[in-house]
Amino acid sequence: MNALTPSVKRVIPLQLRRLLSHWATRSTRWPPIGKVRFGSLDRVSPISSDWGFARGLPIDRYYIDRFLENEVGRVRGRVLEIDSNDYTRRFGGDRVVLSDVLHLSEMRPGVTLVGDLTSADHLPSNTFDCVILTQTLQFIYDVQAAISTVHRILKPGGTALVTVPGLSKLTEGPWKYFWLFTSLSADRLFRECFPAGEVDVRCWGNVLAATAFLHGLAAEELEQASLDHLDPDFAVVVSIRAVKRDGTR
Repeated sequence: MNALTPSVKRVIPLQLRRLLSHWATRSTRWPPIGKVRFGSLDRVSPISSDWGFARGLPIDRYYIDRFLENEVGRVRGRVLEIDSNDYTRRFGGDRVVLSDVLHLSEMRPGVTLVGDLTSADHLPSNTFDCVILTQTLQFIYDVQAAISTVHRILKPGGTALVTVPGLSKLTEGPWKYFWLFTSLSADRLFRECFPAGEVDVRCWGNVLAATAFLHGLAAEELEQASLDHLDPDFAVVVSIRAVKRDGTR
């Protein structure tokens, strides 16, 4: 109704102009305001509360797989992974000479190194060709200390392959989230800890994928084209490839 001329505005009462403006706004939106149908998502609790594991491949894991598939050639030599070496085995193959697993507890099966990334002076410097650090930093309060450790233990020219949550249901039980990340915060953190190194940050997800993920739906429940459409405003996962510059310690 902003196109009305001053003379018309004088003729039409203010209340009627407001009513016409409101009607025009509602009628020009699609779907019309108030007519959106949420279907199975019209609920205040998620469809599944375990990130999608009970229904198939969680949507964040779909994006983590895509990121690591793109970086497969960097998973080589001596590789360190947190919690297990599942990704090392899947994406490293015979390029991996030695696979290490870091965990807080030596009771965890397959663990070769015990420690906390924020206080890991016992981990040798300039040792690993690749560090795989997926969905871990959100549990660490002193994120910068953890990233600095990753930089220190990498060989010059070595690569950290990292993912962090952008959007997520928060955890239950003993493991609690301290952080969710944006591409901007991830980029700044890694550039500060990898001086003069190569840092590449990417966002994975879109509003549909984010909505489905928060409801605990699985990747199999969305069309691949929908999953593969990337919108940085709705990052389910933020990935970071950080390469340690040759000559740094």
